[in-house]
Amino acid sequence: MRPSLKAGLLPVWRERDTIQFGTDPRRAVALEGLGQAAAVISLLDGSRDREALIGTAQAYGVPPAATDRVLTTLAAAGVLDDFPARLHASLPDQLRARLAPELATASLAYADGDGGARTLARRRAAFVRVHGAGRTGACVASLLAASGVGHVTCTDPEPAGPADLAPAGLIRADLGEPRQDGAARAISRAAPEARTHDDGAVPDLVVLTELTLPDLIEGLMRDRVPHLALRAAEAIGVVGPLVQPGRSACLRCVDRRKAEGDPQWPKILAQATFSRVQPQACDTVLAAMTAAVAAAQALAFIDRAAAVPVTANGTLEVVLPDWRWRRRTWEPHPACACGAGPAAGTIRSRACGTISE
Repeated sequence: MRPSLKAGLLPVWRERDTIQFGTDPRRAVALEGLGQAAAVISLLDGSRDREALIGTAQAYGVPPAATDRVLTTLAAAGVLDDFPARLHASLPDQLRARLAPELATASLAYADGDGGARTLARRRAAFVRVHGAGRTGACVASLLAASGVGHVTCTDPEPAGPADLAPAGLIRADLGEPRQDGAARAISRAAPEARTHDDGAVPDLVVLTELTLPDLIEGLMRDRVPHLALRAAEAIGVVGPLVQPGRSACLRCVDRRKAEGDPQWPKILAQATFSRVQPQACDTVLAAMTAAVAAAQALAFIDRAAAVPVTANGTLEVVLPDWRWRRRTWEPHPACACGAGPAAGTIRSRACGTISE
């Protein structure tokens, strides 16, 4: 083990013998009664294994027992990592520097003791295919690649228009070109190491950024490919549901629930699937917010496949102008043939509630 303080937690002194790691009470941990052992803190940079660190601290006058006590206490408090030396050695300097915030965030968010190494390994091995490369789709793709997802592709042969341009997505040079080509360039700008060629492999996750033809959805369900829907139109952003075939509510379950409240919904859906209103009522900030929340849900699925993402059996929705995200529950429909009913081991989601600021 190469002990190192968790990246992203600022060490600050509260009192003469008390040091605090982090400033926000939701993350911060204080260590009291350090005395002479405070010198150990400055040595926790991951450059030494445990024995070498104890030896170096002893040269500073800190007894081995005191150093061991500091290490044990920090580890128990969750602010000590085993520095991921092997991962760092395998990454080029520039890539390692770019991904440092991803590693620090993963280490804190998931309370891993490996400096975020396992989370990054999951992302680098993942393949995400995005259907639709307009102002939300291209942004989702580039955000995922920048976050360390190793293989991200977009499918959208439509030519890019001025309304498709957005930060983190398509740019002026992409106008008139297939949107999927512009999205590939956006991915490469954000993460030059990411693969953008679709080799026909089965993706770990598919992101659907528009109302989708039934054949595509049926294929995803048949092949048991997890997929996340998102929509940004009519000054409303919707992320979800995240469908895990046979385990959580599918898109057809949602449509059946909507039809219960509005018998004309199937007719409306059919027209909306094959028609597009121009311009879309999706401004730059709404597109960016929806794309960011969708990317976050995709990462939640990739990072912790055993956990239940908040968009399983639900959607996150923002309705302008209040900009407040709320969760809406969509349980599996008993008449749907997707196999996600309670008897089939449905993923149970938490109660519908407001996502607070």
